[in-house]
Amino acid sequence: MDITIAESTVEGTAQAPPSKSYTHRAVLAAGYADGAVVRDPLVSADTKATMRAVEAYGGSVSLAEDESTVEVTGFDGRPETPDDVIDCANSGTTMRLVTATAALQDNLTVLTGDESLRSRPQGPLLDAIGQLDGDAESTRRNGQAPLVVGGGVDGGAVEIPGDVSSQYITALLMAGAVSPDGVDINLTTELKSSPYVDITLEVLEAFGVDAEKTDAGFTVDGGQSYTPAGGDYNVPGDFSSMSYLLAAGALAAEDGLRVTSAFPSAQGDAAIVDILDRMGADLDWDEENGEITVSQSDLTGIEVGVEDTPDLLPTIATLGAAADGVTRITDAEHVRYKETDRVSAMAEELTKMGAEVEEHQDELFVYGADSDLVGTTVEGRADHRIIMSLAVAGLVADGETTVTGAEHVDVSFPNFFDVLDSLGVAVQR
Repeated sequence: MDITIAESTVEGTAQAPPSKSYTHRAVLAAGYADGAVVRDPLVSADTKATMRAVEAYGGSVSLAEDESTVEVTGFDGRPETPDDVIDCANSGTTMRLVTATAALQDNLTVLTGDESLRSRPQGPLLDAIGQLDGDAESTRRNGQAPLVVGGGVDGGAVEIPGDVSSQYITALLMAGAVSPDGVDINLTTELKSSPYVDITLEVLEAFGVDAEKTDAGFTVDGGQSYTPAGGDYNVPGDFSSMSYLLAAGALAAEDGLRVTSAFPSAQGDAAIVDILDRMGADLDWDEENGEITVSQSDLTGIEVGVEDTPDLLPTIATLGAAADGVTRITDAEHVRYKETDRVSAMAEELTKMGAEVEEHQDELFVYGADSDLVGTTVEGRADHRIIMSLAVAGLVADGETTVTGAEHVDVSFPNFFDVLDSLGVAVQR
């Protein structure tokens, strides 16, 4: 499906969608538990993949008709061997988190996904499971799905790089809590995207699981039970998805835009608030009530490191293309290993729209003063974050911008274009 966005202003109120990161972790944590109710979940293509995985391991998942709750009957730390292959679709988070789950059962589980997911690196996690005396292989022996995993690991110590994906750490911590001996994680490199591990620790604590940072990395004791207080867990709003709304407000909300469900949490992508403030946006965050108001502003380019916030790179690049001066995005190499190479994707697609962009292996320069955005057809690359960022760029591009493959917003923000429409954007489907 292609979406066409005309140059538009936005105004009104928009609610941020629930957090995808928290929903994944909460649903799987409920699976590791005897059961739990996850309230205000994000129901998307990605999180549904995690729900299916919980069912494959012997749990059951019941989604309320209005999608306000997910009721999970868990497998209580003892996953069954799935009857069939686990298809993680496009969800890298699902694959990594439930790969570690597979290592807990004695037999073998096969995990796969779509073409994009089958190109993403899983080798370090497979190596870690091997260090725990589990069975973990790529069928193509290239560290990529399809994966075959099992072996009934008891726990132990692992060495693993931290600069490829923090999801490996999350997977090991969540599975390690129900293993007999627990898991000690020793990082062999600096940890990238560390706020995502902070999210994991926050969710684990909410489910009654103790895990800690150490000088070497992280540790979690084995033999623990997932037992959320009161039997339920409330998912906060998603700052990754919120970034597109806030960017739209900073670029095109002449009379202001109010974004709700913006309560503080461990999410690293809450950094978008500070980034916009540094760029000169007229913005106010009422943390107590979870509301951010933002208005169209004259933005100035800044230097931003995305070591801990890789999902913000597409949003920052779009803001940079409409800002005065130079926006320099650093520490970005790991952003190349997402649903697509997001560094190259934003460089190439913004260039089509008239932006001056310079791409390096670990950096992206956007020369806003030399950019004059014009509507054209751009490729969404089957990547939800690329699609939404380019749509926001279309708000301030002269003419009409057509984004291909727009249906992929279902991964994290299924009603994104409905929200834009409600805010006054000229959207053609």
